[in-house]
Amino acid sequence: MENTDILISGAGIAGPALAYWLRRHGFRPVVVERAPGPRPGGQTVDLRGAGRTVIERMGLMERARALCVEQRGIALVDRRGRLTARMPVELFEGEGIVSEIEILRGDLADLLRQATDDVEYRYDDSVTALAEDAEGVTVRFENAPARRFHLVVGADGLHSVVRRLAFDPEENHYRPLGGYTAWFTVHDPALARGLDSWFLMYNAPGGLVAAARPGRLPGEVKVALSFRSAPLTFERRDGAAQRRLLTERFAEAGWEVDRLLAGMSTAEDFAFDSYGQIHLDHYTRGRVALLGDAGYSPSPLTGPGTSLALVGGYLLAGELASSAGDFAAAFARYEELMRPYVARAQELPPGGMNGYAPDTALMIRLRAASMRWMGRWPLRAVLAAQFAKAGDIALPDYPLPARA
Repeated sequence: MENTDILISGAGIAGPALAYWLRRHGFRPVVVERAPGPRPGGQTVDLRGAGRTVIERMGLMERARALCVEQRGIALVDRRGRLTARMPVELFEGEGIVSEIEILRGDLADLLRQATDDVEYRYDDSVTALAEDAEGVTVRFENAPARRFHLVVGADGLHSVVRRLAFDPEENHYRPLGGYTAWFTVHDPALARGLDSWFLMYNAPGGLVAAARPGRLPGEVKVALSFRSAPLTFERRDGAAQRRLLTERFAEAGWEVDRLLAGMSTAEDFAFDSYGQIHLDHYTRGRVALLGDAGYSPSPLTGPGTSLALVGGYLLAGELASSAGDFAAAFARYEELMRPYVARAQELPPGGMNGYAPDTALMIRLRAASMRWMGRWPLRAVLAAQFAKAGDIALPDYPLPARA
């Protein structure tokens, strides 16, 4: 392969993970990211199953564990803050709703960037056009001059620019799941102490869910506010309107919600989006491939999004290195390996959005009762299979060239 330059759009988890393995295999990846710089913090993601295996093969597990957020498990609370059910981390051998290794998204992304310090990162820029020919792809950017690449990979999330340019409009592939959610960080030492290292979740009638979990820094609380809804029209960049929507939806909801809403008003990392999945007939087209949420987002309801990103990057780089320059064969093999894993990862938990955000007081009580039975037969077997899907793939061993 004469041109080994590969453009990766997106510097979250999937992009740097792919860049790491491409560099190890002798390619020259370039990562472009719309954000002006690395984005710190964020919510916690988990390392489980095959995703954990990829981190181990990178030699980063010890450093990842040092960045872990201490969490004892997940617990449900009622309007007055009384515990109604809980699932300790140990219940499913560290692979339950809260896993043994929980790490902030920003910390994991930073760890991967440090492991790719010999890779070119270009921030505050984005792809605007792709022109493919028999020899490569000419890529145009918002700010930088156009540049030629052998291949282009979209690892730019649920609303992927690369997918829109190389495939079809998002609405052709996006499947809404009937809800919306916001994530943000609150600095409240008293509230953080009250969590006692638990991930607390509160359900209110009307399909409302408020969740608070400890961050890594003292006094830090990671918050999620979710609600069931028919499709809404909203401007993705209008954070003020999104905050107003949430304030109206969660008014007088109970528990600590008013406190969380007050913290939301000044949160610097506020993000809002719908619950949905990406379903594509193919993850590649011509010289363009999609990776992670851009190609097969499972949604936060299912859990293994981080594993999909890490595993996808490992497989795509490994197959490109094994194909003797035949990228079409590598893309076909990447898809062959990933598609069954993606299908399992996208299976919704029992009840889907209805189970996560029940809309009546009776259904909320039933949800708490079901969590109390999660460690017993027959629910334990059902949930164990659900949690095990993150490891439901046999990762090939790709030979690596000797490092300079």
